[in-house]
Amino acid sequence: MAMFKNTNISFESKNGDTVIGTEAYFQGTLTAKGSLRVDGRIDGSIVDAKIVTVGKSGKVKGDISCEICYVSGEVKGNVTALDHIEALAGSRVDGDIRAPRIMLEEGAIFNGNCSMDPSRKAPDAQQPQTKNQKTEAKQQ
Repeated sequence: MAMFKNTNISFESKNGDTVIGTEAYFQGTLTAKGSLRVDGRIDGSIVDAKIVTVGKSGKVKGDISCEICYVSGEVKGNVTALDHIEALAGSRVDGDIRAPRIMLEEGAIFNGNCSMDPSRKAPDAQQPQTKNQKTEAKQQ
């Protein structure tokens, strides 16, 4: 089993993809500027990733902060996504999830609080938000 023990490490490959393989273990804060796939184990936080995919054999014990998160394995910690979170059939999430869009497939296990706050979504360049839209969103 590969093992990394460092409190803060940043990974960025040429194509922006990082993979923690099935036999890999990482402990600490992982900053991945592109996409991250976890098929192994991470004990610590994942920050700044564009897309985080926790594969069926993947286990994350810590918080995840990203744009999009797909969970097929296990997450024990809070997940915050700027766009959306998907917990697929057979996955398990023990912690709070927060994103403008959340999807839980039948067969996914979720234990925690759920918050869908559309104002947390990253601004869309094609549809700038006006003051009136912000006011209406708060009133609903």
